[in-house]
Amino acid sequence: MNYPRTQAIALPHSGAESVLATNKVIRNTYMLLSMTLLFAAVTAAVSVVLKLPHPGLVITLVGYFGLLFATHKLKNSGWGLVSVFALTGFMGYTLGPIISRYLGLPNGGEIVMQAMGGTAAIFVGLSAYALSTKKDFSFMGGFLMVGILLAFLAGLAAIFFEIPALSLTVSAAFVLLMSGLILFETSNIIHGGETNYVMATVTLFVSIFNLFTSLLQLLGFVGSNE
Repeated sequence: MNYPRTQAIALPHSGAESVLATNKVIRNTYMLLSMTLLFAAVTAAVSVVLKLPHPGLVITLVGYFGLLFATHKLKNSGWGLVSVFALTGFMGYTLGPIISRYLGLPNGGEIVMQAMGGTAAIFVGLSAYALSTKKDFSFMGGFLMVGILLAFLAGLAAIFFEIPALSLTVSAAFVLLMSGLILFETSNIIHGGETNYVMATVTLFVSIFNLFTSLLQLLGFVGSNE
């Protein structure tokens, strides 16, 4: 299940103070992102080993949006960090049964590793590009917001009406949208549009999560037809 993520674009700061603040946000964001990815990987692995069932669409959406709302409300306090780990841990748990399903395929292990490698390559490549060029990708904000909402609704329709072709189309769209969101959010941090590393971490984590699950579905489809 792909999780939508939208946010407003703030006006950039200026001067040396802004540069120092931006560097601090970037440093804290990547540090927290690394820890949350590791934590989510652990919860996903536990879910796989224990063969835990998927909580279902309703519980997944309620849990995700509930924890996302809590994280947003607590972002400026120490409890915001607790909420971030609760959110990413929950997402890792929901990922476990999905990975288990693909590992059950004849070439499942290879598919999962390819999806992980592809996700890492795309994230590192796009992040490095945004950080090195310092281009402003804020113009993508409106497009990404509408695109993610439409893709999310289309994904729900694909689940309810059981349309595999639509589901694959949504996955392909999410690969492009999440790639754009990585560029947008990294640029947003660089130019002072995002000054809260907790919310920056959440945006990048959700981008990576959706990128991985979308690649997993696309590679799984290709692998099953080989």
